[in-house]
Amino acid sequence: MIHVLNIPAITWTLTALLLLSGSYHLRQAARSPRRTEQINNSIHALMHILMAAMLWQLAPSTVLAQITVLTGAALWFIIQAVARPEFKILCSKGPGRLKCFYHSLSMAGAATMIAMMGQMSTGTGRAPTDAMAGMSMYHGNHAMTGPAKTTPTTIGHSPNLAILLTAVFTAAAITFIILLLRTRATQTTHYNTAAPKISKRADHALEALGAAVMALMFATMMA
Repeated sequence: MIHVLNIPAITWTLTALLLLSGSYHLRQAARSPRRTEQINNSIHALMHILMAAMLWQLAPSTVLAQITVLTGAALWFIIQAVARPEFKILCSKGPGRLKCFYHSLSMAGAATMIAMMGQMSTGTGRAPTDAMAGMSMYHGNHAMTGPAKTTPTTIGHSPNLAILLTAVFTAAAITFIILLLRTRATQTTHYNTAAPKISKRADHALEALGAAVMALMFATMMA
Protein backbone atom coordinates (compact mmCIF):
# COMPACT_ATOMS: atom_id res chain seq x y z
CA MET A 1 0.00 0.00 0.00
CA ILE A 2 1.17 3.52 -0.80
CA HIS A 3 0.27 5.79 2.09
CA VAL A 4 -0.50 9.26 0.83
CA LEU A 5 1.30 11.68 3.16
CA ASN A 6 2.18 8.52 5.16
CA ILE A 7 -1.21 8.74 6.85
CA PRO A 8 -3.32 5.60 6.27
CA ALA A 9 -6.53 7.47 7.12
CA ILE A 10 -5.98 9.80 4.16
CA THR A 11 -5.29 6.86 1.88
CA TRP A 12 -8.52 5.20 2.97
CA THR A 13 -10.44 8.47 2.53
CA LEU A 14 -9.08 9.04 -0.97
CA THR A 15 -9.86 5.44 -1.88
CA ALA A 16 -13.46 5.86 -0.73
CA LEU A 17 -13.84 9.14 -2.64
CA LEU A 18 -12.39 7.67 -5.82
CA LEU A 19 -14.62 4.60 -5.64
CA LEU A 20 -17.70 6.72 -4.94
CA SER A 21 -16.88 8.96 -7.89
CA GLY A 22 -16.34 5.92 -10.08
CA SER A 23 -19.69 4.50 -8.99
CA TYR A 24 -21.40 7.78 -9.82
CA HIS A 25 -19.94 7.78 -13.33
CA LEU A 26 -20.99 4.16 -13.84
CA ARG A 27 -24.52 5.11 -12.80
CA GLN A 28 -24.51 8.03 -15.19
CA ALA A 29 -23.23 5.80 -18.00
CA ALA A 30 -26.05 3.34 -17.41
CA ARG A 31 -28.69 6.10 -17.36
CA SER A 32 -27.47 8.17 -20.30
CA PRO A 33 -29.32 7.67 -23.61
CA ARG A 34 -26.39 8.98 -25.69
CA ARG A 35 -23.59 6.61 -26.68
CA THR A 36 -20.92 9.29 -26.36
CA GLU A 37 -21.95 10.12 -22.80
CA GLN A 38 -22.00 6.42 -21.96
CA ILE A 39 -18.43 6.07 -23.22
CA ASN A 40 -17.23 9.24 -21.49
CA ASN A 41 -18.73 8.30 -18.13
CA SER A 42 -17.38 4.76 -18.42
CA ILE A 43 -13.90 6.16 -19.08
CA HIS A 44 -14.15 8.42 -16.02
CA ALA A 45 -15.29 5.49 -13.89
CA LEU A 46 -12.32 3.45 -15.09
CA MET A 47 -9.91 6.30 -14.35
CA HIS A 48 -11.16 6.63 -10.76
CA ILE A 49 -10.96 2.88 -10.20
CA LEU A 50 -7.40 2.74 -11.57
CA MET A 51 -6.34 5.60 -9.30
CA ALA A 52 -7.86 3.86 -6.29
CA ALA A 53 -6.04 0.66 -7.22
CA MET A 54 -2.82 2.63 -7.60
CA LEU A 55 -3.01 3.75 -3.97
CA TRP A 56 -2.88 0.11 -2.92
CA GLN A 57 -0.36 -1.05 -5.55
CA LEU A 58 -2.85 -3.50 -7.01
CA ALA A 59 -1.95 -5.27 -10.27
CA PRO A 60 1.49 -3.63 -10.63
CA SER A 61 2.23 -5.79 -13.67
CA THR A 62 -0.47 -3.95 -15.61
CA VAL A 63 0.94 -0.46 -15.10
CA LEU A 64 1.94 -0.12 -18.76
CA ALA A 65 -1.52 -1.22 -19.88
CA GLN A 66 -3.14 1.28 -17.49
CA ILE A 67 -0.99 4.11 -18.83
CA THR A 68 -1.83 3.10 -22.40
CA VAL A 69 -5.56 3.05 -21.71
CA LEU A 70 -5.51 6.45 -19.98
CA THR A 71 -3.39 7.95 -22.76
CA GLY A 72 -5.90 6.67 -25.29
CA ALA A 73 -8.69 8.19 -23.20
CA ALA A 74 -6.88 11.55 -23.20
CA LEU A 75 -6.66 11.41 -27.01
CA TRP A 76 -10.36 10.52 -27.20
CA PHE A 77 -11.32 13.65 -25.30
CA ILE A 78 -8.97 15.75 -27.45
CA ILE A 79 -10.71 14.41 -30.56
CA GLN A 80 -14.05 15.43 -29.09
CA ALA A 81 -12.76 18.88 -28.17
CA VAL A 82 -11.49 19.65 -31.69
CA ALA A 83 -14.39 18.00 -33.56
CA ARG A 84 -16.25 20.03 -36.17
CA PRO A 85 -19.48 21.72 -34.99
CA GLU A 86 -21.69 19.48 -37.12
CA PHE A 87 -20.70 16.48 -35.00
CA LYS A 88 -23.20 17.40 -32.31
CA ILE A 89 -22.74 14.15 -30.40
CA LEU A 90 -19.25 15.37 -29.49
CA CYS A 91 -18.12 18.60 -27.81
CA SER A 92 -19.53 21.02 -30.35
CA LYS A 93 -20.11 24.05 -28.11
CA GLY A 94 -17.64 26.33 -26.33
CA PRO A 95 -18.19 25.17 -22.71
CA GLY A 96 -18.32 21.54 -23.87
CA ARG A 97 -15.03 21.90 -25.71
CA LEU A 98 -13.35 23.40 -22.64
CA LYS A 99 -14.71 20.57 -20.52
CA CYS A 100 -13.39 17.98 -22.96
CA PHE A 101 -9.97 19.64 -22.94
CA TYR A 102 -10.01 19.49 -19.13
CA HIS A 103 -11.05 15.84 -19.16
CA SER A 104 -8.20 15.11 -21.55
CA LEU A 105 -5.86 16.81 -19.08
CA SER A 106 -7.32 14.73 -16.24
CA MET A 107 -6.71 11.49 -18.13
CA ALA A 108 -3.16 12.53 -18.99
CA GLY A 109 -2.61 13.55 -15.36
CA ALA A 110 -3.83 10.17 -14.12
CA ALA A 111 -1.52 8.39 -16.57
CA THR A 112 1.39 10.54 -15.39
CA MET A 113 0.57 9.82 -11.76
CA ILE A 114 0.45 6.07 -12.33
CA ALA A 115 3.79 6.24 -14.14
CA MET A 116 5.37 8.18 -11.28
CA MET A 117 3.91 5.83 -8.68
CA GLY A 118 5.16 2.87 -10.68
CA GLN A 119 8.62 4.40 -10.71
CA MET A 120 8.46 4.73 -6.94
CA SER A 121 7.32 1.17 -6.31
CA THR A 122 9.83 -0.45 -8.67
CA GLY A 123 12.74 1.77 -7.66
CA THR A 124 13.70 2.58 -11.26
CA GLY A 125 15.94 5.55 -11.75
CA ARG A 126 17.75 5.09 -8.43
CA ALA A 127 21.31 6.23 -8.05
CA PRO A 128 24.04 3.61 -8.69
CA THR A 129 25.35 4.05 -5.16
CA ASP A 130 21.94 3.07 -3.80
CA ALA A 131 21.79 0.00 -6.01
CA MET A 132 25.24 -1.12 -4.91
CA ALA A 133 24.72 -0.47 -1.20
CA GLY A 134 24.80 -3.69 0.75
CA MET A 135 26.43 -5.76 -2.04
CA SER A 136 29.37 -6.47 0.18
CA MET A 137 29.80 -6.26 3.95
CA TYR A 138 33.01 -6.87 5.80
CA HIS A 139 33.43 -8.14 9.32
CA GLY A 140 37.07 -8.47 10.28
CA ASN A 141 38.86 -10.30 7.43
CA HIS A 142 35.75 -12.09 6.21
CA ALA A 143 33.68 -10.72 3.33
CA MET A 144 29.99 -11.34 3.33
CA THR A 145 27.98 -10.80 0.20
CA GLY A 146 24.26 -10.28 0.18
CA PRO A 147 21.48 -9.18 -2.10
CA ALA A 148 21.52 -5.64 -3.32
CA LYS A 149 19.66 -3.16 -1.20
CA THR A 150 17.50 -1.04 -3.40
CA THR A 151 16.10 2.12 -2.02
CA PRO A 152 12.74 2.78 -3.67
CA THR A 153 12.76 5.93 -5.65
CA THR A 154 10.55 8.60 -4.20
CA ILE A 155 8.00 10.09 -6.53
CA GLY A 156 9.72 13.41 -6.09
CA HIS A 157 12.06 12.60 -8.99
CA SER A 158 9.90 14.96 -11.08
CA PRO A 159 9.21 17.70 -8.53
CA ASN A 160 8.75 20.44 -11.12
CA LEU A 161 6.12 18.43 -12.98
CA ALA A 162 4.41 17.56 -9.70
CA ILE A 163 4.35 21.23 -8.67
CA LEU A 164 2.90 22.24 -12.04
CA LEU A 165 0.17 19.61 -11.97
CA THR A 166 -0.65 20.41 -8.34
CA ALA A 167 -1.17 24.05 -9.31
CA VAL A 168 -3.23 23.12 -12.37
CA PHE A 169 -5.62 20.81 -10.51
CA THR A 170 -5.86 23.18 -7.55
CA ALA A 171 -6.94 25.92 -9.94
CA ALA A 172 -9.40 23.51 -11.54
CA ALA A 173 -10.88 22.61 -8.14
CA ILE A 174 -11.32 26.28 -7.26
CA THR A 175 -12.93 26.97 -10.64
CA PHE A 176 -15.46 24.17 -10.24
CA ILE A 177 -16.24 25.29 -6.68
CA ILE A 178 -16.98 28.80 -8.00
CA LEU A 179 -19.21 27.31 -10.72
CA LEU A 180 -20.97 25.22 -8.08
CA LEU A 181 -21.64 28.26 -5.90
CA ARG A 182 -22.86 30.28 -8.87
CA THR A 183 -25.23 27.49 -9.86
CA ARG A 184 -26.65 27.37 -6.32
CA ALA A 185 -27.07 31.14 -6.28
CA THR A 186 -29.09 31.15 -9.51
CA GLN A 187 -31.15 28.04 -8.83
CA THR A 188 -33.90 29.89 -6.93
CA THR A 189 -34.54 32.15 -9.92
CA HIS A 190 -35.15 29.28 -12.35
CA TYR A 191 -37.79 27.03 -10.85
CA ASN A 192 -38.67 25.44 -14.18
CA THR A 193 -35.11 24.19 -14.65
CA ALA A 194 -34.63 22.75 -11.15
CA ALA A 195 -33.74 19.23 -12.34
CA PRO A 196 -31.06 20.35 -14.83
CA LYS A 197 -29.63 22.68 -12.19
CA ILE A 198 -29.38 19.88 -9.67
CA SER A 199 -27.65 17.69 -12.24
CA LYS A 200 -25.26 20.52 -13.11
CA ARG A 201 -24.52 21.10 -9.42
CA ALA A 202 -23.71 17.42 -8.98
CA ASP A 203 -21.38 17.54 -11.97
CA HIS A 204 -19.58 20.64 -10.67
CA ALA A 205 -19.27 19.11 -7.20
CA LEU A 206 -17.88 15.88 -8.64
CA GLU A 207 -15.42 17.73 -10.87
CA ALA A 208 -14.26 19.87 -7.92
CA LEU A 209 -13.79 16.79 -5.77
CA GLY A 210 -11.87 14.94 -8.47
CA ALA A 211 -9.59 17.92 -9.12
CA ALA A 212 -8.94 18.34 -5.38
CA VAL A 213 -8.00 14.66 -5.05
CA MET A 214 -5.63 14.94 -8.03
CA ALA A 215 -4.06 18.08 -6.57
CA LEU A 216 -3.54 16.43 -3.18
CA MET A 217 -1.98 13.33 -4.69
CA PHE A 218 0.39 15.34 -6.88
CA ALA A 219 1.26 17.52 -3.88
CA THR A 220 2.69 14.46 -2.16
CA MET A 221 5.13 14.08 -5.07
CA MET A 222 6.71 17.50 -4.81
CA ALA A 223 9.28 16.71 -2.13
